[in-house]
Amino acid sequence: MKHIGYFTHSDCMIHDMGHMHPESPMRLQAIDTRLQAQGLMLDLTRFDAEPAELDLIERAHPHQYVHEIEQIGYDAINGDLIPVDGDTSMGPGSLRAALLAAGAGCQAVDHVMAGNIERAFCATRPPGHHAEKSLAMGFCLFNNVAVAALHAIEHHGLERVAIIDFDVHNGNGTVDIFKDDERVMVCSSFQHPFYPNRHFDTPGEHLILTPINAGSDGLEFRKKVESDFFPALDQFKPELILISAGFDAHTEDPLGELNLVEDDYRWITTLINDIANRHSQSRIVSILEGGYHLGALGRSVCAHIEMMLHD
Repeated sequence: MKHIGYFTHSDCMIHDMGHMHPESPMRLQAIDTRLQAQGLMLDLTRFDAEPAELDLIERAHPHQYVHEIEQIGYDAINGDLIPVDGDTSMGPGSLRAALLAAGAGCQAVDHVMAGNIERAFCATRPPGHHAEKSLAMGFCLFNNVAVAALHAIEHHGLERVAIIDFDVHNGNGTVDIFKDDERVMVCSSFQHPFYPNRHFDTPGEHLILTPINAGSDGLEFRKKVESDFFPALDQFKPELILISAGFDAHTEDPLGELNLVEDDYRWITTLINDIANRHSQSRIVSILEGGYHLGALGRSVCAHIEMMLHD
């Protein structure tokens, strides 16, 4: 059994964009409840996430952008929700949650690189993979996985980091940040055409972008991901694998039109394990992105963590 850290914080639940918003605080509660019910929490080492210092975030985002998000967060502390884009707002707890979400990935990288744990899952929110260098969008403020990748490179001296993104939406923000940085391979599978309709065809040998037609099932997903991702990853030989773990491609999810089930998340996690064992000294840090049907989210995260544990 692998030694896996579980990075989370109750303050990630105080970010609330309204009771009808799909990116709900209850997402983290659904994950926690399911892990407890299946007994998996007993096999994890829990860490309280720590907020990221701004200089870590500024590796991925310009200072002016970070300052603007920080200012909106301060303005929202005592008031109503402040829109950042059409479907993303900040309220009283949003800045704190965003700093914790960005910090958890860096903290997990530190513990994995130190050998304290072999792998990690970050149950944090808001998600991050739509946040471009200077643009918040799609429920995302800071690009958590990009901040973690650049921390691994700048602080720990890694030369090759891979990000694998299996959310139903393209990780446009991650592609935007790394489109000219070949130290990071970005592998993103996504329903297409679909939101955000950005960076789905950005060129680069280190950018493996895999569009999947609406209505596709797990078999089609597996065929495309296996043929696109894994030969490229074997050639790249990442020293660390980060996962943008979005579970909104599940057939029960209200925001997507792909038809994955828990076994598909078990499958892709197993293949990621194999890549990590070959090239990355088994090191994996997985960071929560989408997933908006609470039951499907809890079950899918459990399937994902179970496979990381029982490699």
